[in-house]
Amino acid sequence: MNNIDEIEMNETWQDRFIQEYAYVKTKYEKLHRMIVKYEADALDFKPNCSLELLKRQAAAMGTYLYILEIRSEIEGIELPEVKHE
Repeated sequence: MNNIDEIEMNETWQDRFIQEYAYVKTKYEKLHRMIVKYEADALDFKPNCSLELLKRQAAAMGTYLYILEIRSEIEGIELPEVKHE
């Protein structure tokens, strides 16, 4: 058994839920900042993906976060404030 398997066995589903929420929230907010810079023509690189595709990805992630937030209320799971870098 490797370390990942051991960690997963010791975590509750609530711990994994919170980790997933924090991970997706962080990724969503980074993508959102990139989209804002893309629209402002302020990126320091040229994305391979179209702005429309990135916006669709952000919308799907936002919907998923919304679902996780509703579920956290139903399940009684307190979600952490996600700190930004």
